[in-house]
Amino acid sequence: MHLIFHKYQGTGNDFIMIDNRQGEFPKNDTKLVARLCDRKFGIGADGLILLENDDSTDFRMVYYNADGGESTMCGNGGRCIVAFANFLEIIGESTSFIAIDGMHKASVTDGRVRLQMTDVDTVTVFENYTFLNTGSPHHVQEVNALDNFDVRTQGEKLRYGKYGKAGSNINFVSPVSKDEFKVRTYERGVEDETLSCGTGVTAVAIAMHSTGKTSGNSIKLQTPGGVLTVSFETEDGKYRNVHLEGPATRVFEGKIDI
Repeated sequence: MHLIFHKYQGTGNDFIMIDNRQGEFPKNDTKLVARLCDRKFGIGADGLILLENDDSTDFRMVYYNADGGESTMCGNGGRCIVAFANFLEIIGESTSFIAIDGMHKASVTDGRVRLQMTDVDTVTVFENYTFLNTGSPHHVQEVNALDNFDVRTQGEKLRYGKYGKAGSNINFVSPVSKDEFKVRTYERGVEDETLSCGTGVTAVAIAMHSTGKTSGNSIKLQTPGGVLTVSFETEDGKYRNVHLEGPATRVFEGKIDI
């Protein structure tokens, strides 16, 4: 069977995109997904995303981590699938779609996608870190000398040692200015540092606001793959109207024998 795929990236977080409206992709085949995402023996990507039909919205997003397992929400993947749906002419400049964490609204203009993320009701602040769920679970921790920090080693220790089998994404952060932060993320499922993580930068922005490190409601996040913006409104300690904005780029398309 020949599989037609498209490759997209959002600030260096890269994804295999498949138009699965005909239902031909063998879903839940973890070995196949892992092989396709393998950078040595497959196409290579941080994850694989299926675009499928949905009765109540424009489309359904089904996201798999690079290890082959179906996962929780991916913010950059969500932005990329909006750009993909626009390329396929399924949508125009605005859309609503369903993902594992519920419905999302988004807009796409000149290669930039603004994606509404899930509301955040609970931010748990500990002495040395913050934990919250922005569609996926995230540990947020400030560190010094972030550019030279060993993200893979330290992220792996926390991902497994602290959070067990289910794990958590681990974000390390340092301030640039009052409304701008540098972020590096160890992603579960990829089991390594990625160039960017959409739910991760969203978690960092909210965590920095919740702990008083910033008072702004529009935060710039520098990742190794580029700059993203997170905006939100607050209501009684809860975060509403949360948006993630940044570029989403189609890299190439191809065909592979599966």
